[in-house]
Amino acid sequence: MEEEIKFILDSTKEAMTAAVKHLEKKLINIRAGKASTTMVGSVMVEYYGTPTPLTQVANVSTPDGMTISIQPWEKGLIPDIEKGIHQANLGFNPMNNGESVIINVPPLTEERRRELAKQAKAEAEEAKIGVRNDRKSANSDIKELDVSDDMKKNLEIDVQTMTDTFVTKIDEILANKEKEIMTV
Repeated sequence: MEEEIKFILDSTKEAMTAAVKHLEKKLINIRAGKASTTMVGSVMVEYYGTPTPLTQVANVSTPDGMTISIQPWEKGLIPDIEKGIHQANLGFNPMNNGESVIINVPPLTEERRRELAKQAKAEAEEAKIGVRNDRKSANSDIKELDVSDDMKKNLEIDVQTMTDTFVTKIDEILANKEKEIMTV
């Protein structure tokens, strides 16, 4: 019985942790005004007929806060890289100098910042829903246990405490991201 209880609590914590990690990955893709190599992380390039991630055919760097530099390992890939950036629909206009592809990241407008903050809030809400679903799942597993009602109540309280902790963590992550987005 102890093992079942431990398993339920551990798997619930693991699922809630996964929801928070997923949120963090999603928020990395929401740009906050300064150039980052993760902004082009979703770009796929046609490489010998196969869609390949940009990072596998070029060196991506940020020489300053407003520029992304993409140095392909084969110069013939420059047009394909530009095409991949356009197809990824990132809102960037790539330029090339014959050696590399350069993307100037425009500063965000106030309206765009608000949009991005709203997007971040939606992602955080999705993570909270995931955590609450994990709580619901754990509580239904607890109800099926063959233990006293008092024990079930205590376990449900433990799960609720865990849920509150993760929801608070999600709120903190969101607050930090909103601050990062809204800072000019």
